[in-house]
Amino acid sequence: MRYLRQLAEIGRGDIAVAGGKGANLGELVRAGLPVPPGFVLTTDAYRAYVAATGIDERVRSGEGRIRDLFTAPVPDDIAGELLAARKELGAAVAVRSSATAEDLADASFAGQQDTFLDVRGDDALLAAVRDCWASLWTERAVDYRSRRGIDPAEVALAVVVQEMADADAAGVMFTANPTTGARHEVVIAAAWGLGEAVVGGAVTTDDLVVEKATGRVRSRATAEKAVMTVATGAGTQERPVPDDRRSRPVLTDTEAAALAALGGRIEEWFGAPQDVEWARADGAFAVVQSRPITALPEPSEPAPTDWSVPDPTSFYVRASIVEQLPDPLTPLFAELVDGSVTRSLQALMGELLRGDDVVRAGDVALPTVNGYAYYRYSRRGMTRIMLASGPAFGALLKGGGAGLRDRWRERAHPQYVRAVERAAARPVEAMTDAELLAGAVGLLDAGTTYYTAVQTLIPQAVTSESAFTRFYEALVRRPGDPPAATFLVGFDSAPIRAEQSLYDLAAWARERPALADALRTASPGNTTAGEPPAGVDAQLWQEWCDRFEQHLAVHGHTVYNLDFAVPLPADDPAPVIGTVRFYLDGGGTDPRERQRRAALRRDEAEVRVAARLDPVRRATFRRLLRWAQSLGPLREDALADVGLAWPLLRRMLRELGARLVEAGVIEQPDDVFWLHRGEILADPPTPRGDAVAQRRAVWRGQRLVTPPQVLPQGSWWDNAFARWLPAAAQEQTGAVLRGIGASAGQVTGTARVLAGPADFGRLQPGDVLVASITTPAWTTLFAMAGGVVTDVGGPLSHSSIVAREYGIPAVLGTNVATRRIPDGARVRVDGEAGTVTLLDEPGGGADEAPEPAHSAGRRAAVALAAAAGAAGVVWWRRRPHRASGRRSPTSGTSVG
Repeated sequence: MRYLRQLAEIGRGDIAVAGGKGANLGELVRAGLPVPPGFVLTTDAYRAYVAATGIDERVRSGEGRIRDLFTAPVPDDIAGELLAARKELGAAVAVRSSATAEDLADASFAGQQDTFLDVRGDDALLAAVRDCWASLWTERAVDYRSRRGIDPAEVALAVVVQEMADADAAGVMFTANPTTGARHEVVIAAAWGLGEAVVGGAVTTDDLVVEKATGRVRSRATAEKAVMTVATGAGTQERPVPDDRRSRPVLTDTEAAALAALGGRIEEWFGAPQDVEWARADGAFAVVQSRPITALPEPSEPAPTDWSVPDPTSFYVRASIVEQLPDPLTPLFAELVDGSVTRSLQALMGELLRGDDVVRAGDVALPTVNGYAYYRYSRRGMTRIMLASGPAFGALLKGGGAGLRDRWRERAHPQYVRAVERAAARPVEAMTDAELLAGAVGLLDAGTTYYTAVQTLIPQAVTSESAFTRFYEALVRRPGDPPAATFLVGFDSAPIRAEQSLYDLAAWARERPALADALRTASPGNTTAGEPPAGVDAQLWQEWCDRFEQHLAVHGHTVYNLDFAVPLPADDPAPVIGTVRFYLDGGGTDPRERQRRAALRRDEAEVRVAARLDPVRRATFRRLLRWAQSLGPLREDALADVGLAWPLLRRMLRELGARLVEAGVIEQPDDVFWLHRGEILADPPTPRGDAVAQRRAVWRGQRLVTPPQVLPQGSWWDNAFARWLPAAAQEQTGAVLRGIGASAGQVTGTARVLAGPADFGRLQPGDVLVASITTPAWTTLFAMAGGVVTDVGGPLSHSSIVAREYGIPAVLGTNVATRRIPDGARVRVDGEAGTVTLLDEPGGGADEAPEPAHSAGRRAAVALAAAAGAAGVVWWRRRPHRASGRRSPTSGTSVG
């Protein structure tokens, strides 16, 4: 039997014979690239050795210390063929493991098996081959395969034997930037001596970034290189780098360009970015290994650092609707929403401020800075709004705000529903491109108009809870009494009803074991439609699908992010299915029972406290309490319906996207969100694939930063208003992050940093949910979370209200949580003190005396709050804390 194959005989289709490394090297030889000569001892030799030595059953089982079984000599027929082929190479060879599950596009297995350099003599070669076979069963390799679900009986190992190049320098090259994902950059690590020490991280390297197209060295970091790995004639050894080379660059710019060009050829041949190991001997480069780069991030441009604004005399603020836009905006949404928001705000403030001349053209807009949405107010416009806001503030509070509540319930909401129904009357397939785009703009206008109407409810909620809390804390509460929040929970609202619906779905499925098992194991995309899974009756499956569709019909329009590029629950059921599975497996509690207990505690506390008050205080206590209790759930109901138009709006735009794909303009329907209006309707159609890719890369870079709350930075606007906004304006260092204590309690757990619905599946029961902000669509996660931490938010933001309903601690408005808290870190969340302690950082275990951050009321003199609040300005009340005399953020919220 022939056990050897020359590298030139092997290609990428020979992984089963030559392993991943061997197959890739064979491809490089076929491409005419510089590869040291050599051959592959195939997987047939490995299997023959296992069979001949009688260890095959133990190997197939994958149990025990299998590595220790590889002690018998290599059979004569394998050894004879191996040693004969070895004579064609130089005196020293490199012997490298090449597993059949190695160097693949989705699993590199880099470093999992052994490599032996400077191998000389027949006995040493046979021992190296046997040790390579044994290295398939190191604890590290076995654990890695187990985590990737690879059957131990299916793996085998080939061995690559190549002529040893006595390299004076070596290293690793990535043909795309592994940090940013930039495909136009080559990243090179270079060191003196042999390359195995570079791969293993044993030596310090020079690091270069080279522009792929031009060969220009974009950046260079030259290290102080203390040690190098060299061949000794009997293996390798680490030795000090000679003094004259320690600070000298390993590669000149010309050499770096030549190496990058070689990398470009390799990438072109394989058709994907590559992780390349290279060596330089006698001034020439050789490739000793190439594998696909696994887990390569999507291309990203550098994070922005310049926050200058087009008009330094205007006030730019991230509040109100902007809180529902935590990420940079996609280009189409940014272009369309600016006009929609501006028109709706002008109409609302004209109505509230009772004057057509108060808000003029150019006074209010929603531009972007580095992709992030900001409300912009002109200085003159803000002055006029402030002077005219007194009557508006009175109107908002008149009769407990009943007129504006009725305005939302009887006018704004029905108008929005009718607008969506009218737009849905005509099938999207029957509309022209121009009609589809106009229809999308109309729906966006309807949605922003509705949102603006909803904003008028928020100042009432702010004022009512603040008034009750301040009265209770100052004139009612005694030691042992519950916090004010106890009186404000246990009420029904749209997010709670959505949770109840999912709980009911899980309870119904749990009574049908075959269906429950299918829902637990199937991929989320196969749990709501299509053919029934094995073992599930077709009629039962259809009933499940119908029930789930009914849930989505009522709750599927709730937005994770107002940007219409972000899928809704109705578009992607995976996050929702994750919650169903949580309940299906017995997680959480019955939401109705939880609400019942909270309501019971609330009502008992009210009776107990009211009974001891004098008539005047009792009447005031109950009047303020009823006012506050009536507004919290109403706010959540109103916000939950902001996305009513979004399913149809997205359907219209994705229909446009499908047509543009057919016309060759873009590659996939969702690319339409990355175009501009003029590009969508361009005649003739022009390919925009490169523009879309570039805009996505810019967006990813922008997403790496937390935008300032107020611009211009350092202006009097910044100094006057930043501290009242729903996020800390300052950067925070150290182990303790401070924010706003929005829901009392303390919990220690694992931080799970979630960017959006695609991450929901990573949250495990008891984890601390860390996010930029949460919207009503995130509510189902609160049943699973042990606590909540956000960058943005206040005591009346969604995160606060829902966390209190679930009885979990929440710290909001930290500004830096998603950047400072590593995913998986241990944290302690103190919702009373408003602190998050990073327990794994220095100082994280120390006892703290945190600054209290609980709510204590609003500045009653701010008559501007209502009108400016509706326009996106947020006001916060601060007062000295009675115990410490320090200043702490208190009650208030953004208007959205």
